[in-house]
Amino acid sequence: MNRRKLLSFVGLTALLGSTGVAWATLSRARNPYYQGPVTDHFDGLSFSDGRPVTKGLIDVWRWQTAKRDREPFPEHYPAPPQDKPPASVDGVRIVHLGHASFLYQIGGRNLLIDPVYAERASPLSFIGPKRVNAPGVAFADLPKIDAVLITHNHYDHLDIETLADLHARDAPRMIMPLGNDTIVKARVPDARTEAFDWGDRVALSDGVAATLVPSYHWSARGALDRRMALWCSFIIETGATRIFHVGDTGYHDGSLYERLGAQHGPFRLAVLPIGAYEPRWFMWDNHMNPQEAVKVMRSLRAEQALGHHWGTFQLTDEGVGRPPEALRAALAEAGLPQESFLPMRPGLSWRA
Repeated sequence: MNRRKLLSFVGLTALLGSTGVAWATLSRARNPYYQGPVTDHFDGLSFSDGRPVTKGLIDVWRWQTAKRDREPFPEHYPAPPQDKPPASVDGVRIVHLGHASFLYQIGGRNLLIDPVYAERASPLSFIGPKRVNAPGVAFADLPKIDAVLITHNHYDHLDIETLADLHARDAPRMIMPLGNDTIVKARVPDARTEAFDWGDRVALSDGVAATLVPSYHWSARGALDRRMALWCSFIIETGATRIFHVGDTGYHDGSLYERLGAQHGPFRLAVLPIGAYEPRWFMWDNHMNPQEAVKVMRSLRAEQALGHHWGTFQLTDEGVGRPPEALRAALAEAGLPQESFLPMRPGLSWRA
């Protein structure tokens, strides 16, 4: 294996939780993050979204060592100028920070979702997927953050050092699915973490709330903690405005989003991942592609969608510009206007 492939393999397996980088000494006899009652999605040891586990280290090795049509990212992929957000917004203003990170200014509250300011989406500072553009808002330009929402514990979504910096600066509430609070507190013992289950509704102010709902995904920080912390999507509400935010998901048969759309929709906005989807044989069950994202938008009955999870870290084989190209084609095929689903870039904002 040449050096480029080795770096890619080590970085990706660390990200995907298939090596022993972070938790090699853990025993699967006990969940290190969460102990709680058995439910329909927790068996006493690990969590499940109802689908069988289909991928493991052998599959990662097969992917990384096979002849591949990988399109390497450029060293730098220019983004729009960094945004300088106001101190607060009465309505809704959303800024893309890059990859899956967002600043929500909503109903007078400032929320960060999956904030990652690290140079690499990796447990190691010198290896793993490296960002090709700066965050869409400089850390120093962030307004005072009231709450941080974490969807799951993969390294491109839960960046412990960013959370530590935010706690030191603003001491925000940190809202996350079950078990993730243990991971955060191991690094930031006095962090204001709050862990919740699917279906829980969390008041963020008198006029803003977030509800945790399922997604087709999984969790891991290392080799021996697969699915031992819960993952989620968020429904964020203020007044009559409802936003569905997905950090990561597969499409599967689409039934989950039909159900959530019927139960909670329609939505003013859906914020959906559109990248990290090739090769399909490996990624299809946990990362949807742009065509599937358009189907999810329609299932949720969303008026508008924003696409993320592309263009900052190369996690998979598609080139940096492939997701927006595929999204344009999917919208045309579905007969939807291009402006109904916008591929976001770091620094771009959307306002209701």
